[in-house]
Amino acid sequence: MKLHILPGGRLRMRRSVFHPTALPTETLDLPISCYLLRHAQGNVLFDTGCHPDTATDPAGRWGVQAKFLTPLHRTEDTVVHALNAIGLKADDIDLVINSHLHTDHCGCNGFFKRATMICHARELETARSPLGAAIGMLPQDWDHPMPFRTFEGQHDVFGDGRIVLLPMPGHTPGMSCALTHLDRSGSFLLTSDAVALKDHLDQGIHPRQTWNADAATQSMDEIRRIGASGATIVFGHDDAQWQGMNKGEQFYD
Repeated sequence: MKLHILPGGRLRMRRSVFHPTALPTETLDLPISCYLLRHAQGNVLFDTGCHPDTATDPAGRWGVQAKFLTPLHRTEDTVVHALNAIGLKADDIDLVINSHLHTDHCGCNGFFKRATMICHARELETARSPLGAAIGMLPQDWDHPMPFRTFEGQHDVFGDGRIVLLPMPGHTPGMSCALTHLDRSGSFLLTSDAVALKDHLDQGIHPRQTWNADAATQSMDEIRRIGASGATIVFGHDDAQWQGMNKGEQFYD
């Protein structure tokens, strides 16, 4: 199995959203990562990033959320274009796993019309409820004709231990991480927003938009345990880590 890290956009936000002691004038630039897992049984995409339209018309795509999210990316800096750059089309993706249903993690779902979507049952239930819209789950991102497959406990996607989905609630009710096992590069835990920044894991910090801080703390403890066992922890939006990792055609295997 090969793991490709692909761009899903880039955002500027107030630093105080992620660091409670930051000044209101400080900002933070955040990479958005998507992950292509080329498994023998199919091509799997973990998170789909921002919709390309956000580069040119953020208010038209995001509505009021555009007040808090400033896109720094171009249309071509999103995942569909990144797949094209490594020789794949949207129709080549068999499964799309959504770590959660915030707009910067499922914005391109609608392009993958041949894929089955996968997310935690509680995440989809939340998105379909009034709470979903209140915490930033936009129907135009996740509500498409493609079928959703849901899970509740740990879920081994192909039954071979290569891609195991782990419920890590806190950031959202159905937040999930993916623990991937590669032959040469070892294990990678794709945390998405369960841990957005390395500082959060090091200092026990939760972003302002955390749904349940107690649940997020328990999830963070489990992520530390997995890291202590030897897995590489891949943070959701950590720019320093992003800059140092293989991306695009360069893969881990």
